[in-house]
Parts: sequence; structure tokens; C-alpha cells
Amino acid sequence: MGTAILLKSPIRRLRGLLALAALLVVTRASAGPPYATDDPEPVEYRHWELYLASQSFHDKLGWTGTAPHVEVNYGVVPDVQLHVITPLAYSAPASGPATYGYGDTELGVKVRFLQEHKWTPMIGTFPFLEVPSGSRSDGLGNGSAQFFLPVWLQKSFGAWQTYGGVGVWIDLGDRDRHWWFFGWQLSVASSSGSRSGASCSTRRPGITGQTATRASTSARCST
Repeated sequence: MGTAILLKSPIRRLRGLLALAALLVVTRASAGPPYATDDPEPVEYRHWELYLASQSFHDKLGWTGTAPHVEVNYGVVPDVQLHVITPLAYSAPASGPATYGYGDTELGVKVRFLQEHKWTPMIGTFPFLEVPSGSRSDGLGNGSAQFFLPVWLQKSFGAWQTYGGVGVWIDLGDRDRHWWFFGWQLSVASSSGSRSGASCSTRRPGITGQTATRASTSARCST
């Protein structure tokens, strides 16, 4: 599924894609992107969010990622958000040619169960489906649908904000291939409206696979 472009010069092309990724990240002073950990706060009713961004991942097998992907969120009813990501993906293995084409499409719904109050956090869920629209043979997709079901919490203390939670990933093409995700984030807002923080997440296999832990820092400015 999908169309892939074979790149005969993977290193040169990869540098170009990473340079493009550095230019394309667009964020706002809100929770969620650019952190791997998400939050329970949906887009406001009848409001839109649009992100043009890129992600890159590296391991011993090479580089994979998006360059770019488009994320669209819409507040369809109060406390409910519709979500879609349409990516252009790349794969640059340590050996062999690189490929570039359409990746797996992400469809989701974010629902807030409980609003934040003085002594209680905001609570919600954000299940989504990874549709296998990218080519697995070209390294641009999983090859089967994947489903993610999380629970997210968020609490603010003055200029400080923290959120995170736990969820389970299930590969619908192989029910024995699933894993747990744990993540948390902490950030602080400055007087200028920018926000900086750090997050940590880990992925633990349910039956097979390897544990992967990831940490990130970010600074964001309001637009």
C-alpha cells in the first residue's frame, strides 16, 4: 500500500530530510506536541489546531521518521476532539537504499472525563488507530493496524504544569505483539509566554520485544 521513492544516495537525502525537519516544526504554547507524552486536554469546541512537524528516530538499523507530517485537531463537541495525522515518511537503513513516501495514517478521538480543579487533576483518554497506509516492505509503515488506548492526567501549579499517563499499544495484525507505554512531562511558563520543559517515556513489551526509554527537552513560544 502507498507509493515509495527509492533514493540512491541515502546519506545525502537523509541530511536534506533532517534539515527540512528542523525548519518545519511548528508548535504553540499548549500541552501535547512536541513531547512524546500527551495530555488529556482537547481542543476547544469548534476550534481547530494545525501542526506541520517532523519526527526522526535512530537505532542500530538506521534512521526512520516523517518529513513532514500534518496533524489536524478539531473540537467537534465540548470535551471531545477529532484527530488525524497524514505523514510523508522516510526510511534510511544503515545498509541499503533509503525510501520516501506516504506513511501510516493516524486517526483518533480525545475525550476529557474530568476538568481540573484545585485538588483534582484533569483526566481523559486519547485512543487512536494507526492505519497501515504505508509500505512495510519499504520501511514506511507497520504493515498492520495498531491501536493505542491511554489514560492521561494533567495538573497545574501556578506557572508549572505536569501531565502524563499510561497506555497499551496493540498490533491488530499480531495480538501477541503488544506493549505498554508510560510517560510524564513537567514544564514551566515564563513571563513572555514561552514554555520550556522536559519529558520522559518508556515502552515495555507485553510479550515480546525490547524495552525502549526516551527523554526529551523542549522550549516553545506562543504564536
